[in-house]
Amino acid sequence: MRLLNIGFGNMVSARKIVAIVAPESAPIKRMIQDARDKGYLIDATYGRRTRAVVIMESGHVVLSAIQNETISGRYNNSDFAGEGEAELDEN
Repeated sequence: MRLLNIGFGNMVSARKIVAIVAPESAPIKRMIQDARDKGYLIDATYGRRTRAVVIMESGHVVLSAIQNETISGRYNNSDFAGEGEAELDEN
């Protein structure tokens, strides 16, 4: 399992990420509230302003205090960024 740092030493499974989005839009705010109501919200901001929302395959919504561009850059610069494509080519 490959882990992706989302700030302050918090990690998520990189293979389970569906999307990394900005928190400003109304639909994302509703998604955050729905996840909070259902118990699927994970707040990893340490009390700071939410700057990125990580949506996981399991339906969990993870809040991060670092920019979504920074998180996606970490994903793209890591050694597992192209893993899925290589697996598809082998089959």
